[in-house]
Amino acid sequence: MVNWKNLDTLASFEALKQAEKLNLAQAMAGENGAERVKKYTVPMGADCDFNYAARPIDDKILAALADLAKEAQLTEKYAELYNGAVINTGEKRLVLHQLTRGQLGGKVVADGVDKRAFYMEQQEKVRAFANKVHAGEITNAAGEKFTTVVQIGIGGSDLGPRAMYLAMENWAKANNTKKMHAEFISNVDPDDAAGVLSKIDVAHSLFVLVSKSGTTLETLTNESFVKDALQKAGLDASKHMIAVTSETSPLASSSDYLAAFFMDDYIGGRYSSTSAVGGAVLSLAFGPEVFDQFLQGAAEADATAKNEDLLKNPAMLDALIGVYERNVLGYPTTAVLPYSQALSRFPAHLQQLDMESNGKSVNRFGEPVNYLTGPVIFGEPGTNGQHSFYQLLHQGTDIIPLQFVGFKNNQMGSDVVIQGSTSQQKLCANVAAQIMAFACGKSDEDKNKNFEGGRPSSIIIGKQLTPAALGALLAHFENKVMFQGFVWNLNSFDQEGVQLGKVLAKKVLAHETDGALKEYSDLLNI
Repeated sequence: MVNWKNLDTLASFEALKQAEKLNLAQAMAGENGAERVKKYTVPMGADCDFNYAARPIDDKILAALADLAKEAQLTEKYAELYNGAVINTGEKRLVLHQLTRGQLGGKVVADGVDKRAFYMEQQEKVRAFANKVHAGEITNAAGEKFTTVVQIGIGGSDLGPRAMYLAMENWAKANNTKKMHAEFISNVDPDDAAGVLSKIDVAHSLFVLVSKSGTTLETLTNESFVKDALQKAGLDASKHMIAVTSETSPLASSSDYLAAFFMDDYIGGRYSSTSAVGGAVLSLAFGPEVFDQFLQGAAEADATAKNEDLLKNPAMLDALIGVYERNVLGYPTTAVLPYSQALSRFPAHLQQLDMESNGKSVNRFGEPVNYLTGPVIFGEPGTNGQHSFYQLLHQGTDIIPLQFVGFKNNQMGSDVVIQGSTSQQKLCANVAAQIMAFACGKSDEDKNKNFEGGRPSSIIIGKQLTPAALGALLAHFENKVMFQGFVWNLNSFDQEGVQLGKVLAKKVLAHETDGALKEYSDLLNI
């Protein structure tokens, strides 16, 4: 039987707090550090490895974390999720995003429907539509091929798909699989839509409207903005738009769209990149086969997350070490630092994934918790970040755990030797150097030049950022967030914190305000 208990009620957590702390600077120095790098590495699928040698752990702390994983029943709770239990207690829903990329457990039936079959059916519909667009069987009114796809959505309908598109774009160019250019409109700020529309040829553009409910204010506003632009260009908007929505939304059977592809309430927006939310735009941009590779990589990482042995389960390891850093060592923030320009928007996606999921102060039963939960997430690609905020990371008063991502090879294949090394080698040299600089520091009598060290990091290392590697990377972090939510006894799958502002915004637009809200509305000329 699965029991849902607060972290501070678990005996294993008390034992973890009593475990002797590691001197990371000493542990990572010399041959001891070399042995740690070899020892603390675990495969995570798609030719990627998770290395946690520079995190503040040793075998005793890992044993305590394994006890915590067992007492918190993390493996059993993951099985509950992928076998179709009501994990989202706030909205009384199943949580089924893993079913978009594989069948981890038994058949899941909800609302009388085999959900794996339903998601596969939608993928096949997307595949058929994308192939027809690429073959010129679906064209604009002049019989000409669409060359650009524009996603209209916000939150999880934008951040994940946008990050995945940017991550795969150069790989697709190098491998001759790029079919269409993609753009994204998300912000209700009219400059966002106007800026995108000003740089595309609307006559050869296909727009993907993404809204599960069909009522998202920002998305419908931007849809109207786009429709107005199409009409001004003398184009029939219904011949240039498709919808990704739920079967019960007003968009589902509307004649305003060339086609509709469906998602459901069992996949939250921030977990939807492997559903039709990401599938439509990515399949149109790169081809369905590339999207299939992306799903396969995610499925491989999902499979590793089932492993009951903590030392063979990278997502669970990452999660539990993060809990130790947050709840025992008291670190408030985590930086995600991909040494790959292609992952420029990946930290932004992880901000939503992590902070919307575990930014909670009550447990899954609505009761206040007496311990820290989700950290603040931020990040920027290396080496750009080194010339921006690394000063604080190295010498600031807060210790901030770091999650590096790096690849041995670049995506485009082109490079040049300068001063005896390639650009890729220089990139990789920087990330290796940063890991050791953070961990070990440097003593100096000049305190302004003294580095204390002891600043923890992990790194995910892959051969190359391929679609499969990207899928594994995405699933790793999704599963990490899930396991941390389980440990903290949170519901990681609702987001009530985003609702209040929406409600008040509607009151402002309806001029139903008083007090300070009315004064702010007047100041902004609403």
